[in-house]
Amino acid sequence: MIRKVTTEPYADQKPGTSGLRKKVSVFRQPNYVENFIQSIFDSLEGFQGKTLVIGGDGRFYNPQVIQKVIRMAAANGFGRALVGRGGIVSTPAVSHLIRKYGAYGGIILSASHNPGGPDEDFGIKYNIGNGGPAPEGITDAIHAHSERIERYLTLDAGDVDLDAEGRTIIGDMEVEIIDPVADYAELMQTLFDFDAIRALFESGFRIRFDAMHAVTGPYATEIFEKRLAAPPGSVVNSVPKPDFGGHHPDPNLVHAKDLHDLMMSDDGPDFGAASDGDGDRNLIIGKGLFVTPSDSLAILAANAHLAPGYAKGLRGIARSMPTSAAADRVAARLGIDCHVTPTGWKFFGNLLDAGMATICGEESAGAGSDHVREKDGLWAVLLWLNILASRRQSVKDIVVEHWASHGRNYYSRHDYENVDTAAAHALMQALRARIEELPGTTVQGLTVRAADDFAYHDPVDQSTSEHQGIRIRFEGGSRLVFRLSGTGTSGATLRVYMERFEADPARQSIDTQQALQSLIAAAEELACIRNHVARDVPSVIT
Repeated sequence: MIRKVTTEPYADQKPGTSGLRKKVSVFRQPNYVENFIQSIFDSLEGFQGKTLVIGGDGRFYNPQVIQKVIRMAAANGFGRALVGRGGIVSTPAVSHLIRKYGAYGGIILSASHNPGGPDEDFGIKYNIGNGGPAPEGITDAIHAHSERIERYLTLDAGDVDLDAEGRTIIGDMEVEIIDPVADYAELMQTLFDFDAIRALFESGFRIRFDAMHAVTGPYATEIFEKRLAAPPGSVVNSVPKPDFGGHHPDPNLVHAKDLHDLMMSDDGPDFGAASDGDGDRNLIIGKGLFVTPSDSLAILAANAHLAPGYAKGLRGIARSMPTSAAADRVAARLGIDCHVTPTGWKFFGNLLDAGMATICGEESAGAGSDHVREKDGLWAVLLWLNILASRRQSVKDIVVEHWASHGRNYYSRHDYENVDTAAAHALMQALRARIEELPGTTVQGLTVRAADDFAYHDPVDQSTSEHQGIRIRFEGGSRLVFRLSGTGTSGATLRVYMERFEADPARQSIDTQQALQSLIAAAEELACIRNHVARDVPSVIT
């Protein structure tokens, strides 16, 4: 029986580029989840009888919200729901399921790399029929509906057993609980040379993959240990937990310190990797060398032809504006375009759908290709393994050879997390006010060549996105980028990006932070970071 529930709108239900993210306590307010889900459905048309994919990263409150979504999807007229067993489906796997089964769309329950638990973060994101995040037109409509919602539709029905694979009927809708790993693993086998990777492991090559008690644990165990025969125990922290084992599921050098320390030790494995809460980010570490996400994107693009799925070459590369220009140099060498977009995977989706790009990446540890419409952490790890299996060199040797051939883009990101939002916006406004006067000035011995507030004109849908980050470019190719991130649930995160190019291999052995000292000092002088956000040092340096 369909039940219409009277409700009142919540003014703060405004989804960002990564959906709606708040503390669990906010989502647990009466009708809060229902209001947002109904606002999603009210923003869509023509989904009656169609398929909806539902999954999450296993964080606290996932099962309860999945039950709400199932009942509401049935009441609103969906004909079928595909739900991952246990409510578990990684973000890239949701994208694949949408595309493979021709689903109308999907609802992902995740706050990505943010911590989980009763007092931590939760999130809801809607993906459209191409498998990618909803574009601004839809997210704006969702927000508009949430401001005026007066009722939501649900079904008077009991909970579905999420742990038992099989079909059941809820109202007029079929609910199918599926193996969340099988379809994704089969897709990976079409892209990569599993025989070559298996032979690499049989030769004694050792991997350590840290699933961070997040969604990729079951995927990594199935693919690396079962299908590729990596030694048992190669995947650690493999069981998804509602609080991610009490840790922060962000694959960076702070939250994956144990992995980094192991890889820097004499007895560490040959290859280290990690992924985040919902499986769309990656961390790559070779023996004795951390590979920056920007370098990783460039190296993956330069060597992608070694994997069967990319043997015919790339149609183009796309990178987010803050990502280093290392990928641009690869594109130039290959004779293909490198598109520079704002941060946010939805911008890549347009390029991928139009056949203008094959591989995409962001400096925030996200990389992927046209196999789905999300970034994909395990995909990046598997492509690295395919390259290592083909070239039979160490990660360090491959990276150093790439620098010698293409030049090295020294690159780092300094994050100031959970700073006062008003103070962070004041810093950005002060920089914007100075943009026109900066060219020609000298800061810390560096002469400013150009400065702007990055705006992007989408070549596919002709939309324009403004205020995407302040760029300050110097003579000689160095640059600074300042932008605010919207991935957290409290305060603001100020991200400062530094980049310097060095073509001479004889001068490429210098430490990254040392190589960027003048840019680090210039960032402080230009933005007065300490005065604005009251922080002497960044929270995280990558």
